[in-house]
Amino acid sequence: MRAGARRRTAALCAGAVLAVGALTGCGGDDGGDGGGGDGTSASTEVLGVVTIAEDGVQEVTIRTQDDYVFTPDTFTVAPGKVRLTVVNAADEMTHNLKFDEGEGPEPIGAGIDFLAPGQELTIDFEVAVPGDHPFTCTFHTQLGQVGTMTVSQGG
Repeated sequence: MRAGARRRTAALCAGAVLAVGALTGCGGDDGGDGGGGDGTSASTEVLGVVTIAEDGVQEVTIRTQDDYVFTPDTFTVAPGKVRLTVVNAADEMTHNLKFDEGEGPEPIGAGIDFLAPGQELTIDFEVAVPGDHPFTCTFHTQLGQVGTMTVSQGG
């Protein structure tokens, strides 16, 4: 009976080790690779750096994924037109981006209602009043998925 109990314990331990290894392997491959069709375009972007497009619009890209954060969670633009791209590099989570109504120095009506895993969307809007404009993923506000766009004093 002791030999049978040992074999069962050994079999259970081996099964547990295999299950953990399989789950870790899946998680590591999906999370660390980022080389999928939509992920490759995001990897070539410099996140949070504001550039000026040929049409004179300020462009900035931020990313979100399965960890409930925006990367970066802060960026600064000058007063004027802004083109914000949000890349969802998540494997499973859907996200959105809304500027917090009544929280910034001016209303920003633009936002992203739904961003599926692997999707990226771009919104255009204009800002004129310097200060901090908070934004959030309303699906995950309680988990701390928030950020701030700062509009600088000068253009």
